[in-house]
Amino acid sequence: MAAYNVDIKGLTNEQVLISREKYGQNILHYKQENSVLDALVNLVKEPMIILLLVAALIYFVSGKTGDGIFLSSAIVIVSAISLFQDSRSRNALQKLKNLKQPNCKVIRNGFTAEIKSEDLVVGDSLIVEEGTLITADGMIVHSNDFSVNESILTGESFPVFKDKTTEDNLIFKGTTVVSGLAIVTISNIANETRLGKIGKSLESIKEEKTPLELQISNFVKKLIIAGAIVFLVVWAINYFRSHNLLDSLLKALTLAMSILPEEIPMAFTTFMAIGAWRLMKMGILVKQMKTVETLGSATVICTDKTGTITENKMSLAKVYAVTSKKITTPDEANNDEKALIEIAMWASEPIPFDPMEVELHKAYSNFDTENVRSGFKLIYEYPLGGKPPMMTHIFENNAGKRIIAAKGAPEALMNVCILSQEETQQIEKVIRTITNEGYRVLGVGESDFTGSNFPKTQQEFQFKFKGIVAFYDPPKKNIETVLKHFYKAGISVKIITGDNAATTKAIAKQIAFKDFEHSLTGDELMKLPDAALEEKVMQINIFTRMFPEAKLRIINALKARNQIVAMTGDGVNDGPALKAAHIGIAMGKKGTEIAKQAASLILLEDDLSKMVDAVAMGRKIYTNLKKAIQYIISIHIPIILTVFIPLASGWIYPNIFSPVHIIFLELIMGPTCSIAFENEPMERNAMCKKPRPFSSSFFNWKELTISVIQGLAITAGTLFAYQYSVYRGFDEAHTRTIVFTVLIAANVFLTLVNRSFYYSILTTLMYKNNIVLFIIAITIIITGLLLCVPALTNFFQFETLTISQLFTSIAIGFTSVIWYEIVKIRIRLKSNFAGS
Repeated sequence: MAAYNVDIKGLTNEQVLISREKYGQNILHYKQENSVLDALVNLVKEPMIILLLVAALIYFVSGKTGDGIFLSSAIVIVSAISLFQDSRSRNALQKLKNLKQPNCKVIRNGFTAEIKSEDLVVGDSLIVEEGTLITADGMIVHSNDFSVNESILTGESFPVFKDKTTEDNLIFKGTTVVSGLAIVTISNIANETRLGKIGKSLESIKEEKTPLELQISNFVKKLIIAGAIVFLVVWAINYFRSHNLLDSLLKALTLAMSILPEEIPMAFTTFMAIGAWRLMKMGILVKQMKTVETLGSATVICTDKTGTITENKMSLAKVYAVTSKKITTPDEANNDEKALIEIAMWASEPIPFDPMEVELHKAYSNFDTENVRSGFKLIYEYPLGGKPPMMTHIFENNAGKRIIAAKGAPEALMNVCILSQEETQQIEKVIRTITNEGYRVLGVGESDFTGSNFPKTQQEFQFKFKGIVAFYDPPKKNIETVLKHFYKAGISVKIITGDNAATTKAIAKQIAFKDFEHSLTGDELMKLPDAALEEKVMQINIFTRMFPEAKLRIINALKARNQIVAMTGDGVNDGPALKAAHIGIAMGKKGTEIAKQAASLILLEDDLSKMVDAVAMGRKIYTNLKKAIQYIISIHIPIILTVFIPLASGWIYPNIFSPVHIIFLELIMGPTCSIAFENEPMERNAMCKKPRPFSSSFFNWKELTISVIQGLAITAGTLFAYQYSVYRGFDEAHTRTIVFTVLIAANVFLTLVNRSFYYSILTTLMYKNNIVLFIIAITIIITGLLLCVPALTNFFQFETLTISQLFTSIAIGFTSVIWYEIVKIRIRLKSNFAGS
């Protein structure tokens, strides 16, 4: 196992198969709830289903078997649609859940391999490193500066240091690596792990409802209460007039059905779940449903530099040895500069996993000199720490020769070295020269120490400053375009990095980053009071030499200024800031498992351009959900009033609609709102608008007013058609047919008009959404059959209309909706005027 400098070969493929046959897969088995059964139980509790069951029962009792059979069939159809939507949502969420399972790294057949955690077997040699989620129990056989967080088992969040020589040399499934690296031999998997025996699992944690979900739920509850009150009033009025219990109950049920907006909760669930699934197909894994709600509101994106803005492809590009006093490349290095690289290598982990440390080991291996690493043993180490940070390693060979090497931020090394003013000025000049070209720099130092009573802190050593090693990590090719998209969408971008200001500004200048000239360091930031910091975070876009506490203060300060914050992170130390941000974004490839656990969203390809897609998708989902719910409100109003007004006003035909007609309309509205609108494409101007305010209310009064006015306009059309039919002397069946046709026509045109509240119907007809056209076509065909097939016409108590009457009904429905196109023209003119 040359890559790790340890003699561990791991299991062979044959041994893996034998172990899996004996112990099974690394999957926790638990009693899983029957989701389909739960869906059926919830379905039976639905108010609409209960009303349909009661209405069907009344029809059967009163001898109207045909109507009873129709409503029973309607129950089956409504249930099938609900179960289909529920299944669609559950399948999407299950696929998301499966994708969240972490991978792990093992040694097999003498080579490292990345496998799914479920494929881990007893006896495997598992490699765990900083930020990794441990996926099975095992015993440490090799480690470097290794500590774990076992709070999931013990409740204590302090890191626990472990080594193969200590009594506590076991690691456990579900815990996370805080620092260092270890190779362990797996002893228990799945339910045999300590976590498995305790019986914890994700399924025992119930996800809380999101604010938007609660708002919609409360809105629906209010309508249900209103429906119940109206139901009782109408039942009382009808019973007082007719003294017929069943007939008055049936009429009251008709009105109650027209009030219930049972499509809204289903639409919300469908939009969120399918939206998350669409994001996953784009390489964006959503862990929390509330993230889908929030994406479209993001006003600030705080991003790391390394690996997000840059390629994260570190190459050792420059070296400066104090003794040679020149900046050169590793290929042109003389003996002094090679000695500098060797010291930097000793200051790195023996089993390197940081990209810069990997490069230092690689550079040392390329020297023509003898490789002496195998002869030295790490006897003591000081992990990365301090502000600015540094790290120190102490190696010793069998002859007692000792190497004490340190590397870290140049300022940190300069603080622990005795340097003359001239030397300090020269080093600072070199650092400015290198960092102004965008290179990342590390200072390197060496010390001497005899005895084994090592200082408590590495800063107590007396170091000699040996020089600077510089790495180049080029900006990603697409990052400038990504920034332009964010700026166009009204989203500001801030770089929060542990690197120094000069390097960060140089990279920022290369990518046309806004206001790259100004920056703030972590130490400067921590000295500011909250009020001053809130001002600064709105003005400054580059924050350097950051540490966890400083990152967290930035996020909280932005939130205090009512900003909706998205934060990218990949390391262990990013966890608190990721949790605090409205949208925590972890990197799928280079991100640690701790960062992924803290985040609400994972970019599977570590590509920030996907956040542009995510914001666009968030805006699209939110906009389309609003369209769907506004459509539901607008179309429910005429149904309610067309049933209620003739009944309450004592018009000649008080019972214009029965439950049969209402349920038919519901069967049309359900798929329209939850399937057709969900599939709508993003509008052209969605990413040109500023982020929507993240207000406490999903419905603002302006939008509600538009929906109510649209509903009242359609009501005016249906009631006009009613009175027109009475004026012409038509009987009840004829009047019912005309009013029903007007309502169907208005529903079709409302679907088309409400596809956009900005662009004209002629523009939205060009949108690619075949589902809308399919549902409209099905609606028209079925309505045609109801009006033309005698058996259906008689069952629904309709009459066949003449061509003139049919076109008149369609014209009334068209007129009652199309007027909003004039409002759209006014909105576009106002927008164009404001833009100019």
